Amino acid sequence: MSHVVIVGAGPAGASLGYLLSRRGIEVTLLERRRDFAREFRGEVLLPGGITALEQMGLKTQLAALPSYAPQTLEIFLNGIPLLSESLNTDSGEEALFKAVSQPALLEMLVAESTNSSSFNLIRGASVKELLRHDGRVAGVRIRVDDAEQELQANLVVGADGRNSVVRKQAGLLAGNATLPMDIVWCKLPCPENWRGVRAYAGRGHLLIAYHTWDDTLQLGWVILKGTFGDLRNRGIEQWVEEMANHVSADFAEHLRTHRDAVQKPFLLNVVADCVDRWSTPGALVIGDAAHTMSPVGGQGINIALRDAIVAANHLVPALAVPEPDGNTLTAALAAIEAERMPEIQEIQTLQAQPPKLLLSNAWWGEPVRRIAAMLLSRPAIRQRAAGRVSAFLYGVTEVQLEV
Repeated sequence: MSHVVIVGAGPAGASLGYLLSRRGIEVTLLERRRDFAREFRGEVLLPGGITALEQMGLKTQLAALPSYAPQTLEIFLNGIPLLSESLNTDSGEEALFKAVSQPALLEMLVAESTNSSSFNLIRGASVKELLRHDGRVAGVRIRVDDAEQELQANLVVGADGRNSVVRKQAGLLAGNATLPMDIVWCKLPCPENWRGVRAYAGRGHLLIAYHTWDDTLQLGWVILKGTFGDLRNRGIEQWVEEMANHVSADFAEHLRTHRDAVQKPFLLNVVADCVDRWSTPGALVIGDAAHTMSPVGGQGINIALRDAIVAANHLVPALAVPEPDGNTLTAALAAIEAERMPEIQEIQTLQAQPPKLLLSNAWWGEPVRRIAAMLLSRPAIRQRAAGRVSAFLYGVTEVQLEV
């Protein structure tokens, strides 16, 4: 029987493990942490990600997870309302997108996978080395507690995030995009009347706040790269005050009132990259291990789930045989990259554009932002802009589970 070792039990790794094991392929999923009880930031499921989970047969399980579906979208420029849209559907359909507890999502994927006798999860496992045989990756050497062991595999899949050990040891090189920003994440008590998402732009700042699954307010404050050190030295009170200076009056009052209730402030060093090759004989990378996504548009988890579906489509036929042929498997790995790369490249190009406009402190920045705001007030321009938004919501290419 074919054996696949998947490194990393994030959305990409856990969902691929579920798909392969449910189709009779032996899977060992390795997770460095003992549990998923930690803080995640990318927890917004967009239609592309929701559809991916539904195609996996997990619609009912998804509906049972802790979640919140935003009902409104409001955009402000320099603290002044620019756009307000209802996110409710007229036909009674489910919400366009939702904030979902990622720990609960990952535990659900693992629990569903354990219904298959071909699935095995090892928690607390760190990968020390990729094993090689006859010029191919043939498994991994791992450490669990104080003991090391070797796992032989027909395929090793790196789904271990932006600092992927598999990517590094497989010699897969990534090209980085230059981004002018980092992002500070934190949570606050949510105002009683806050029903959705607000985005505040202007004067070189961007702040996004949304009602999330645990009934708190999740804040993502986009700042110029390299400025967090100064903010940190000034203390939480000062940078909350800085946020308050760039939002509407009602939200500014809320920030100042709850400045002592800021939860788990965290700086994310924003990176966008993509490997030149997604695979080497015997090894594949997917999700952030293959392409670290900027936080613009909330793409990370949704792209990861779509990666898993495409990977399963190509891997199941290549692995669902007693003795997989190395050349057939190598061709399947190349096909995964060829199918996914166009969407990744287009989304990353779209993600790179808004920060350059919104965060610019150049003399032309504020006039250009005002002109953009004026244009967005026109229905025809907004309709054209909706095409780009649609790429974030639904993806660029068609992804359909076929196995």
